[in-house]
Amino acid sequence: MAETQRIWTAALIVIGDEILSGRTQDKNIAQVASWLNVQGIRLREVRVVPDVMEAIVEAVNTLRARNDYLFTTGGIGPTHDDITVDAIAEALGVAVEVHPKARAILEGYYATRGGLTEARLRMARVPAGADLIDNRMSGAPGIRFGNVFIMAGVPAITAGMLDALTGTLEGGLPLLAGTIGAWIGETEVADLLRETEQAREGVSIGSYPFFREGRVGANFVVRSTDPAVIDECLEEIAQGIRAAGREAVPGGI
Repeated sequence: MAETQRIWTAALIVIGDEILSGRTQDKNIAQVASWLNVQGIRLREVRVVPDVMEAIVEAVNTLRARNDYLFTTGGIGPTHDDITVDAIAEALGVAVEVHPKARAILEGYYATRGGLTEARLRMARVPAGADLIDNRMSGAPGIRFGNVFIMAGVPAITAGMLDALTGTLEGGLPLLAGTIGAWIGETEVADLLRETEQAREGVSIGSYPFFREGRVGANFVVRSTDPAVIDECLEEIAQGIRAAGREAVPGGI
């Protein structure tokens, strides 16, 4: 029997009252998911939690236990409600300390920006024993503690931190995808999709229906780490669509 490909997984906790209130629209989920896939890691679950100590602690301990990696975004700024570091330190069972390298980075960054105030120094606080994630945009670094990665909530800064982590995490093969579409109802191809997916290990097929121009249609997305398997599945689905008297559209509609 062939060895099953190891699947590496990650979870993401998006932290912030402003996300839950709707004042801010989260943009980090998509970019973290895309970045992880390139690293060969699947984003398995996402949780959005408020700036509340107990909620963050519970989410961290639950999600880090059942995934290879845990990422958090938000709550590491200079204000009183930025409690992510304190909450994650509590979840990890360690103290909070000022990281000397982080302090030096901030001192240099703020030397011509009004100096390192007590509020700004909060951004040098880390769970004791943590390492830093480079932040070339705004000085304040991200934090890495084992398999937990603590990052900024601002998407552009998060992107820079992800860039700094590129190639440093162990993962498997990236998940690839191929799409085919048709002006056809899901129910007409439901059995075909299920049988195509079940016939091959490691394949998932998503069905995405739509209603346009007064007609019902759907796009079908095949995901696998093997491009040859994706092509096989797409051809099998195309044959089924044509057998139903419809046109199969490569790349989707």
